[in-house]
Amino acid sequence: MDNIINFDDFQKVDLRVGTVVEARDFEKARVPAYQLKIDFGTIGVKNSSAQITTLYSKEDLIGRQVIAVINFKPKQIANFMSECLVLGIQNGKDVVLLRTGHEVEKGTQVL
Repeated sequence: MDNIINFDDFQKVDLRVGTVVEARDFEKARVPAYQLKIDFGTIGVKNSSAQITTLYSKEDLIGRQVIAVINFKPKQIANFMSECLVLGIQNGKDVVLLRTGHEVEKGTQVL
């Protein structure tokens, strides 16, 4: 494996649990996507662009807990500023969201 990192590198990635509070179609995205607002509790609400439209409806996403990287530099995607990266597993052409096995407090850090 060529891309080995050490544990110190891994600890720099801030993975948190958040709850989707809003999901809208991202009409200007080149690949079908949603614009999400995710509540991370005391950390605040962050925006994310997510290409998860094949398996999830906007209605299914509201209230769903997701896991995201919250300490990436914000990225401009068309007319939208994405502030965090929602994590998922590539399954063919679809993306399956990572999530907790049980409901946890918003903003909980993934260790």
